[in-house]
Amino acid sequence: MHTPSVDSPPTPSPYGTAVRTAIGLGLCSLLVSILVAAEWHPLVSADGDISRTTHRWAVADPGVTHACRILTDWVWDPLTMRLLCAAVAVWLVWRRSAWWTAVWLVTVSAVGTVLQQGLKAAVGRERPVWTDPVDSAHYAAYPSGHALTATVVLGLLLWLLHRHGAGRAPWRTAVAVVVVSVAGVGLTRVWLGVHWPTDVLGGWLMGAMLVSLAIAAHVRWRP
Repeated sequence: MHTPSVDSPPTPSPYGTAVRTAIGLGLCSLLVSILVAAEWHPLVSADGDISRTTHRWAVADPGVTHACRILTDWVWDPLTMRLLCAAVAVWLVWRRSAWWTAVWLVTVSAVGTVLQQGLKAAVGRERPVWTDPVDSAHYAAYPSGHALTATVVLGLLLWLLHRHGAGRAPWRTAVAVVVVSVAGVGLTRVWLGVHWPTDVLGGWLMGAMLVSLAIAAHVRWRP
């Protein structure tokens, strides 16, 4: 007796998945941005409670605070991330002649910088102010440039590594490094008292949105 075959479900399109992810992240970041700009009281209150608590910890534990300053100023600093991005772009051109991907990588990183600077100017949120600060920062608070830049650069590099078929051990190591770095840079900014928690959340959401849009563009338009 012949049994009719059952068709397997269609594989989701990488382009469609990236676009849907970008839309979801964009809506979330838009909501957070509106609440921050409107100074919604529950959000402002939660930001203040968390920041005051972490600032007390930072003042009480100078060893951890010093380590956070080294990480945020040297390892996860936006300049470090952009230099890493540029180095990978040069490698792509030099070793693989991947001009399109190299330009794509640098362009998305630049768009992230323009986006966060434009939003800082538009929202104009004040940074936390302390009588006993442990660190200082310039420009407006929202969104966190450190969080956004690290998310964009490391997210794109992680996707490129996956696309080029990294082995299991290098892939797991890369995922761990990216997760620790993206989470760590946000936490250090709050610990050092230079950002409110929602500044970091906004940076993460916008950075992830840009990564999703960039992946969709790469999948759709790469020659």
